[in-house]
Amino acid sequence: MKLKQRVVVLCAVLLLLGLAKIFLLDGGEGSAASRRDLRAFRKMEAGLSLSRGARLTHTLQSPWEIAGQWVGPREVYPEETPELAAVLTSLSTARIERADVGYKGTQLKALLVLDGGQKVVFKPKRYSRDYIVEGEPYAGYDRHNAEVAAFHLDRILGFRRAPLVVGRYVNLRTEIKPVATDQLLSTFLMQGNNTCFYGKCYYCRESEPACAEGEIMEGSLTLWLPDVWPLQKHRHPWGRTYREGKLARWEYDESYCEAVKKMPPYDAGPRLLDVIDTAIFDYLIGNADRHHYESFQDDGGASMLILLDNAKSFGNAALDERSILAPLYQCCMVRVSTWNRLNLLRGGALSAAMRQALAFDPIHPVLAEPHLAALDRRLSGVIATVKQCMEAQGPDNTLIEDRMNLPHP
Repeated sequence: MKLKQRVVVLCAVLLLLGLAKIFLLDGGEGSAASRRDLRAFRKMEAGLSLSRGARLTHTLQSPWEIAGQWVGPREVYPEETPELAAVLTSLSTARIERADVGYKGTQLKALLVLDGGQKVVFKPKRYSRDYIVEGEPYAGYDRHNAEVAAFHLDRILGFRRAPLVVGRYVNLRTEIKPVATDQLLSTFLMQGNNTCFYGKCYYCRESEPACAEGEIMEGSLTLWLPDVWPLQKHRHPWGRTYREGKLARWEYDESYCEAVKKMPPYDAGPRLLDVIDTAIFDYLIGNADRHHYESFQDDGGASMLILLDNAKSFGNAALDERSILAPLYQCCMVRVSTWNRLNLLRGGALSAAMRQALAFDPIHPVLAEPHLAALDRRLSGVIATVKQCMEAQGPDNTLIEDRMNLPHP
């Protein structure tokens, strides 16, 4: 065979191998990775529906002890969690022992301590479900229902990096005020027949309180991570400047990812792929406000990027803020497992899974229908972006096999 013919045959073989990899990882079941990810997907589907009012009956441990034991370097909760419904039910019903102003931050929240000493973050309802937040993609108050929805999306995507969240109705007169600190009580006021509070935070104002309907306030509760897992805060490499007329480097430098790859902890380990996973997660929920992120302390870069503070999401279902995907389209790489999961959620499967998961929550319906439709539309945009990367540089350079399963201590 002549040299020219050999080159043509070799190119044809390489092309077929590339196409085969795309097929196998594009919803196919032929590769070991695809089969493994399909099994994980079926497990997620089987455990998606949660029973309301579930209780722990087979253990003497508290729900907080069980949830605390779930946490590991690469997950907040494991793949199979038969006790999840009971833990979330306890979050939504446990007696409140203490109420105080929230931890430091820009948005209104309260720090509650539940029966048994478990700390939780309470974010109050600010908007109706169909309210549209106009303006910048990070505008508006925190959305409590967004925290609930983001937690269940984290389950569906198989990331398992978001703290547990559930919706809850609280009676401010009987559940909060009797156990509130003086600092929190000093921020309570009445607007007509409605009890309100404005708390303590950077943007908290007496003129902009959160108000109950009468005495009953809807909100979300986020389970505090165990103290044995202290957090470390990091500036997000694709954070915004929040200054009019001033762009961050990534907003004008298309080669910015190459610079990020040279900086620890993004030069080795799973962190950069975590950032890209998070960009996909944030794009789906419409969260353009992740200026910082947390990992566990002293992790050497091996800890997951924890999906905390997701409340600046689901504000405008009609807005698909593509800049949120900058880590994906600038680095042009994504985990094989993430790619496989995204493909399994095409064709309306994502919104269907969200409807199923959210039906359990006490503040159901958690999301208005336009936001569920937006999830499917944005998912198509993510998949199209990855395919563009594969066309430009090939699947081998785009789809990265990275499955770190660090043991629990």
